Amino acid sequence: MRAMRAETFSGYQGLKLIELPKPAVTDGKVLVRMTAAGVTPLDHTILSGKFHGSKAPLVLGNEGAGVVEDGGGTDFPVGSRVMFFGTYGAFEDGTDSEWVAVRKEDLCLIPDNVNDVSAAGIPVAYLTAQVALTLAGFRAGKTVLAPAIGGSIGNAVTQLARALGAKCAISSTTNHTKAEQAKALGFNEVIDTSLEKLGDGVRRITSGYGADIVIDGIGGEVLSEALGALALEGRVTTLGYSASRKTTIDVTNLIVPQASIRGLNMFAQPKASIRAAWKVIVSLLRSGAIKPIVAKTFPLVEAVDALHYLIEGRPFGRVVLKI
Repeated sequence: MRAMRAETFSGYQGLKLIELPKPAVTDGKVLVRMTAAGVTPLDHTILSGKFHGSKAPLVLGNEGAGVVEDGGGTDFPVGSRVMFFGTYGAFEDGTDSEWVAVRKEDLCLIPDNVNDVSAAGIPVAYLTAQVALTLAGFRAGKTVLAPAIGGSIGNAVTQLARALGAKCAISSTTNHTKAEQAKALGFNEVIDTSLEKLGDGVRRITSGYGADIVIDGIGGEVLSEALGALALEGRVTTLGYSASRKTTIDVTNLIVPQASIRGLNMFAQPKASIRAAWKVIVSLLRSGAIKPIVAKTFPLVEAVDALHYLIEGRPFGRVVLKI
């Protein structure tokens, strides 16, 4: 089978198209013929040699969609369309290949109204978003800030919060064109940080109240600025660092509102939390309350171009490999 594998963690040039044996089905594993795989910033982090625990050579991709070929039993019969996320592409070979042997507990049936390309970009973003909101104590009526409306986490959190009854579901962008694109897509609470500061925008939208919950997948100065937008007893969850691993914070932004900050590692979440998140996500997908946005697709052989487009082009929406 064909697969895109990082032969070395040396940047884009380390990613090569190779031939590998088709995986065998073993106990607890389901053979999935891949139809699409999501491209994520984690792929780039690993390929750049900046992720702990990953070892080359490694087939990248830790989310995707496909069709069950064997081993699914009655829960996932042969021919079922499934999507999944896990340690694939980080600590074991991943989804950028024609077949993957997937742990049964990682699988989720794709709703009939969602195509495979859209489904491939759902697991990482929406599971992370739902788990983060749950851990932050989200409930209807809360005000939520998730920076970067064009990014996977920012968009997923914004959509989920809005669908689940947030008073305000706020996001941001540094790009005026993306701000206009977001507005055209119905995201009406997006702060254009080329025109105003993030904290000022949050205060404007909330009439001075601030954000009860901040879910930050960007890191760097965005995290620092978001801390200044917190409401009384606000909660911040940090889970990404595409902007930077480092930032400087004003501790009074935590002390004065008696706020809290925590990290989130999706690889460390209990299976029960993932299952609970899937139930919410699938229900909202079926009703059309949330709709994944795909910016562009690439064939498997152009995985390098796809990753480059994601990282350097910073598109509005997901990048997906069609397999």
